[in-house]
Amino acid sequence: MKEIVLDTETTGISVKEGHRIVEIGCIELDNLISTKKQFHCYLNPERKVSEKALEVHGYTDDFLSKQKKFSEVVDEFLEFIDNKRLIIHNAEFDLSHLNNELKILGKKVIKNDVVDTLILARDKFPGSPSNLDALCKRYRIDNSRRSKHTALVDCDLLAKVYINLIDQKEPTLDFSNQERTINLENNKKINYFKKIVKPSKKELESHSYFLRSQIKKNFFS
Repeated sequence: MKEIVLDTETTGISVKEGHRIVEIGCIELDNLISTKKQFHCYLNPERKVSEKALEVHGYTDDFLSKQKKFSEVVDEFLEFIDNKRLIIHNAEFDLSHLNNELKILGKKVIKNDVVDTLILARDKFPGSPSNLDALCKRYRIDNSRRSKHTALVDCDLLAKVYINLIDQKEPTLDFSNQERTINLENNKKINYFKKIVKPSKKELESHSYFLRSQIKKNFFS
């Protein structure tokens, strides 16, 4: 199962106030392991960045005015996320901005299955802080690079948080076969399956030899 960890930075909070996207970051996972494929771009929002947003990500109007517009990267972006589940922290925010950009261009809104890690965190740790920094601290994930909110850094951290949230810290070493269904706000249901790793014939033979040697040792001791 291929998934896309996605994050955006914007000129401000509300689409209704005309705020636009200034950065998109995406990291592809395959069975919870990074494929090293990424999509990343800075964008010219064609408007000023709010003071609060500038404090968050640090992208100035001058810097952003030199970047591509969303219309110039939209096809590449849509191809990158096509038919893949999206992993987003506070998905309502990012999707509202992405869909607004698509609507401006007369394109269809995003219909991908979505996992909102904010919902997962609130479900798992009710009453506890559920922002990305708090979750990194909870799972002892080094977030020292996060002096500002930047999309790719946040995606990398979110990928690690996501794996912990679904109780699969080491996906290739987890022998349990559990299924979890998450109900999202859009009423979609998503099933999670932990990967089963079967021992090889050589590993089984080595294990059997070890058990026989232990039995023999205990018998003669």
